[in-house]
Amino acid sequence: MQKTISVVIPCYNEIENVEPIYLAVKQELKASLPQYNYEILFIDNYSTDGTRNKLEELCSKDAKVKAIFNKKNFGQFSSPYYGMMQTSGDCVILMVADFQDPVELIPRFVEEWEKGAQVVCGIKTSSKESGLVYFLRSLYYKSIKKMSTVDQIEHFTGFGLYDKSFIETMRTLKDPLPFLRGIVAEYAPDHVDIAYQQPQRRAGKTHNNWYTLYNAAMLSFTSYTKIGLRAATLLGFVVAAISGIIGLVYLVLKLIYWDRFSAGIAPLSIGVFFFGSIQLIFIGLLGEYVLNINARVINRPLVIEEKRLNFNKNQAATCAEDDNETK
Repeated sequence: MQKTISVVIPCYNEIENVEPIYLAVKQELKASLPQYNYEILFIDNYSTDGTRNKLEELCSKDAKVKAIFNKKNFGQFSSPYYGMMQTSGDCVILMVADFQDPVELIPRFVEEWEKGAQVVCGIKTSSKESGLVYFLRSLYYKSIKKMSTVDQIEHFTGFGLYDKSFIETMRTLKDPLPFLRGIVAEYAPDHVDIAYQQPQRRAGKTHNNWYTLYNAAMLSFTSYTKIGLRAATLLGFVVAAISGIIGLVYLVLKLIYWDRFSAGIAPLSIGVFFFGSIQLIFIGLLGEYVLNINARVINRPLVIEEKRLNFNKNQAATCAEDDNETK
């Protein structure tokens, strides 16, 4: 019986890219991996630029193309994760719609998978994107790797192949804030890495901005590190000790030089503002942890679907192909 490869392509306002990426993936699968059955699943995160119309057109022409339309934008982490769990293949390949994940790596991923790899990760060793952005990403990855209790994977965005057994593991986690990179690092420590240079977007504009990058950094930071809270506690002890010593010295000097000693209000003001700013920083950091905990306790669904296309048709097409092969 043929093995099935599921390709999941998350998209948001990618009207210029969804058809070209579909054609490129289809061509690569047919040319390099003709012995496999396949399905291509687009999960649309509430596009407003006509992407959905294009996906409906693709689904009407090709029964192997599936689509899920989200009822609203559920963020850059929940939507791809949810899409991966809706697949039926023996392995799942996750890639973006803008061609920054090279389609030609698909055969390499499958080759490593057939050798026994449960997860194959695409690792960006260089990038044609902004040099500053790549540099900042490198700093982030190295920092989170040093601080995390899990051996994080540098320059891994989620692009890669996942065996169906790992997809089952993902299903059992029931995490409303799934951070795929951390999950792979934690539950697939023996992953195989494939290096590549990240190309520029084929068309359109990136939907990442400083806020989304900050959101991603905070999710990984609060999910996989304890250093923020530990640092706040330790610094609190240190500042408290310094404050006590300064207060004691001030009291002694005041008692000895009652008439002549006067420190003025400047040192007191500086101290208040300094310690107040430290408190605000760590209250904000504590708030990030609380937000993370709150979202997990509420346990909202990853995605609410508005519509799904071709799921029954795809299954029927697969069954028909199996029947023809049997005959």
